[in-house]
Amino acid sequence: MISIFDFYDMMEKGNVLLSFKGEVTSELLTSVLQIMEHKMDKMDESPKIRKKVYNILVECLQNLYHHIDEDPSAEEHDKTAFFMIGKENGQYSIMTGNYMLTENVEKLKTKLDTINNMTKEELKEYYKQVLNNGEMSAKGGGGLGMIDIARKSGHKLDYNFKPIDDNHTFFSLKVTVG
Repeated sequence: MISIFDFYDMMEKGNVLLSFKGEVTSELLTSVLQIMEHKMDKMDESPKIRKKVYNILVECLQNLYHHIDEDPSAEEHDKTAFFMIGKENGQYSIMTGNYMLTENVEKLKTKLDTINNMTKEELKEYYKQVLNNGEMSAKGGGGLGMIDIARKSGHKLDYNFKPIDDNHTFFSLKVTVG
């Protein structure tokens, strides 16, 4: 069995600033953003990096909050999410994970691949195109979140889908900032 110290040491060596597993609520989002603002303040991070990390973190956490699939048959653990924020070699990593319905995987994968295959200029144009399109998703967003994350981070979106059973898949996203 891993001791609490071993777990602490593993997180310390991994440069983990904050991690969470559980139900994502609006109160949690507010608290996490305040904690990260305080941590980056104490680390004397430049205003430019603070703003970039903060904005991307907001978008990632909103994605968790708004896009955990509503499935009445889902187990309680299927409605929880995970996120972790770390810093190594001058770059922040924002990692998120949540369960989703397998039937929605292909659509999300296609969108992420489209975003990852675009240049900075193409992303800017795609953002404007989606913004001007005016279509809203069933969750109330216009589909701008992942585009915005890719634009602001300046890096490709690192993602993975792990099938859990016939109906559920675990979606992981890692965004590098800096």
